[in-house]
Amino acid sequence: MKLGGIFLPIATPFDPNGGLYKAKLRHNVEKWNRTSLSGYVVCGSAGESVMLRAEEKAALWEWVAECAAPDKLLVAGTGMESVCETVRLTNAAAEIGYKAALVRTPHYYKNLLSHPEAQMLHFRAVADQAKIPVVIYNFPQATGVDLPAETVAELSHHPNVIAIKESSGNLAKVVEMIRGVKPGFQVLVGSAPALWPSLAAGAAGAVPAYANAIPYSAITIWEAHRTRDAEAGLDWQARIGPAAHLVTAKYGVPGLKYAMDLNGYYGGPCRLPLAPPSPLARKEIEEAFKDLRG
Repeated sequence: MKLGGIFLPIATPFDPNGGLYKAKLRHNVEKWNRTSLSGYVVCGSAGESVMLRAEEKAALWEWVAECAAPDKLLVAGTGMESVCETVRLTNAAAEIGYKAALVRTPHYYKNLLSHPEAQMLHFRAVADQAKIPVVIYNFPQATGVDLPAETVAELSHHPNVIAIKESSGNLAKVVEMIRGVKPGFQVLVGSAPALWPSLAAGAAGAVPAYANAIPYSAITIWEAHRTRDAEAGLDWQARIGPAAHLVTAKYGVPGLKYAMDLNGYYGGPCRLPLAPPSPLARKEIEEAFKDLRG
């Protein structure tokens, strides 16, 4: 399975009462369908997956599958702390029609799960039982657990582990992974501020949360990479850098959703305890995005 290009990790829309907002999800997806995004990741970290009940995840998977364009590859965020629940959600998503599962590192028992052996046990056990291919999700800023490149290289030899989404933003680590994994294993990145250099280093594609608000700019960087137009790629990377930093590293999902509201998509509220961005943060985001709207 090829995972090249830009995949969009969908931000989950909530209504003013905190429930899932199906109409706004459809609104967003139908607009994204008109872009050349490669596919959608549903219930990842940008989708506030840790705030969602299992039945809500299933509903989101079904709704996106109903309105996604046929050319968009669907990936379900299914990672949980236990192997059994991860497998259950993964196979439920497979029944709906999802083609791969994004599985984050388990992390609650850090003293026990920070070791490479424990992480390899988790991913191998999930992949052994999953009905669809597994994409490892490494996001140490959120989980506090960072998979070493050597561990990823070992996991790449499992026949049902096909890729990693590496969201650390560590370019040197991305390069080390690309060199160490088996041929055919795909390294995707999640850090928009490092998008162009990661692609130039050999990453197969990206899953940047930033693309929820301005998908065309991330796609433009991918197209510059695909056509070997380094001048355009570097130019667009410089353009998106400040805005991408604000809605990922600095203000996170609340900032991302505000940027979506600015740019014709529905962002709306986050689930508590994630709070709306402050007036100062909103002003900063508005300034960073004013020349990127399109």
